[in-house]
Amino acid sequence: MNLSALRERLLVDLVRWAPKGTFSRLVGFCAKRSLPRAIREPLYRAFAERVGADLGEVERPLADYDSLDAFFTRRLRPGVRPIADGEGVVVSPCDGTLSACGTAVDGELIQAKGRDYRVRDLVCDETAAARFEGGTYVTIYLAPRDYHRVHAPLDGRVTGFHHLPGAFFPVNPLAVKHVDALFTRNERLITYLDTEAGECAVVMVAATGVGHMTVTYDAVETHQPGRGRKQARERLSSPRPLARGEELGTFHLGSTVVLLFEPGRVKLESLAAGARIRLGEPIARRVSTAARGDAAA
Repeated sequence: MNLSALRERLLVDLVRWAPKGTFSRLVGFCAKRSLPRAIREPLYRAFAERVGADLGEVERPLADYDSLDAFFTRRLRPGVRPIADGEGVVVSPCDGTLSACGTAVDGELIQAKGRDYRVRDLVCDETAAARFEGGTYVTIYLAPRDYHRVHAPLDGRVTGFHHLPGAFFPVNPLAVKHVDALFTRNERLITYLDTEAGECAVVMVAATGVGHMTVTYDAVETHQPGRGRKQARERLSSPRPLARGEELGTFHLGSTVVLLFEPGRVKLESLAAGARIRLGEPIARRVSTAARGDAAA
């Protein structure tokens, strides 16, 4: 093992044994504390310069954000993320880096080279797992520089959600490379959408330092005591309509989104792992009923 690989291994082992849940709750608590107005703008500018965030896209004056959490979850100025138009277009639900995409052959998704994980372990619901096995998936990593709100990838109705408590491993490329089945171990909040392309699952995966995750359609609270507690999938009595590009949820600090689609329902655009991607850009197209019929014949 070379020196670089040894250093990576030591860092991962350190993170593995660190009290990640306690640290994340502490970060979330501190991020919500109100800051003196005089220090807000210089603090946020220093942070943006450090991580590479584009302050030209910010909706409001920097001093208006009273806490680090408010700044981190800032909305964008209208028009800076146009939502791709066109029948059957599936758009990126967020800004970030494309980690992986493809087909869940035999129910397996790629986490990193040599590391796979299973749909059933990600969603923890046998009915949902059976629906998505063999389907298309897209994984997007949100770095600290990125806009941290998540939007609907296509028109649909929220039929329910599933909150799965778990660990708080980092989801940066280093951790993804070394920690087995990382996305199935961390806390997750899954939104189920009924769309013209069948059912779609938007899986928000928490990470170290993520205070919590919120959604627009329910008051569900994540990051609560009781790690590993079994949770039931919640079904909404009145499904909530969401238009393509409409806000769905928010990461209070950074993490990862995994999109799941049913088999044969969408066809991916030409996407390359490691590419930067922005909210509203086309990532796939719905497969017509006729084309699905021809493929099955």
